[in-house]
Amino acid sequence: MAQPTAPLDRRRLFALLSPAYLWLLVAVFLPLSAMLFFSFLTDLPHDAPGLGGTLGNYNQFLMNPTYSTLLWKSLKLGFTVTLVCILIGYPCALVLARTIKGRVRETLFLLVILPFWPNSLVRIFSWAIVLRGNGVLERGLEFIMPFDIQLNLMFTTEAVVIGLVHSFLPYVILTSYLALQAIDDDIVDAARSMSASRMTILWRLLLPLSLPGLLAGAVLVFVPVVGSFMEPRILGGRMGTYFGTVIEDQFVAVYNWPLGAALSFILLAVVLLVLALSSPILKGPEHEGFRSFADRSLLAGADPRVPLRADPCYGDDVL
Repeated sequence: MAQPTAPLDRRRLFALLSPAYLWLLVAVFLPLSAMLFFSFLTDLPHDAPGLGGTLGNYNQFLMNPTYSTLLWKSLKLGFTVTLVCILIGYPCALVLARTIKGRVRETLFLLVILPFWPNSLVRIFSWAIVLRGNGVLERGLEFIMPFDIQLNLMFTTEAVVIGLVHSFLPYVILTSYLALQAIDDDIVDAARSMSASRMTILWRLLLPLSLPGLLAGAVLVFVPVVGSFMEPRILGGRMGTYFGTVIEDQFVAVYNWPLGAALSFILLAVVLLVLALSSPILKGPEHEGFRSFADRSLLAGADPRVPLRADPCYGDDVL
């Protein structure tokens, strides 16, 4: 039974946690509160001192189908980038955690976090140099191939996806690596001693146990990608108009902060709704322990219809 916290311990706990909560208050909640206040205004306070409250900014989203179309386009971009990051990042994390050891792993880790080092604008313009017509990529392919190659990747959706995957791929790799690294090697050795194949170990042992880390990385990718605007603006050109770029235009070009704030909160509400609908998947089947009775039986090479042998020492089912 948990012991009640003593008053002195409570004061120490409060002293340790108060800087973090103060930072959240100043850096997160206060700006969000100001944006929420702006979203109900007709104009900025210093431009119209006698302004009043209105729901017209939110009504514009409902009345103009362009906003909903761009929002759906941004959601599809978020799902696409997240899927690509998972397909590339999880195998990389699996190799780093279970195969490569020593200094080679440290070197590869350095390459993984390398995209975090340069400024985001430098990173995006570097991709523009690579993907543009007659750029580095096309010249490299023409040097290898005996004929002219025109990829025409610049100012396309594919260019936006490439830039976003390069920016957010390390999140999936790092979170998946931490989850895979936490898996006890004795569990894998026990599965191997029962003649489980590599694919069986991967699908019924490593993947379920590392699923929380993989899903955490997917959330870290999906949430910022849906509202991204720099990569679509620079790499997408005319094809790079998304919900995030429209919000940026309201603040920077049109100077309509109330509408931009309203669109921002609509995007926030939609992202929270998507995360809420996917919460059963994010939580995982904890009530089943990620491994059902049949999975454990098959992992042992036994018939799932045959009861497992009870351990006389512990009174529980064992493989």
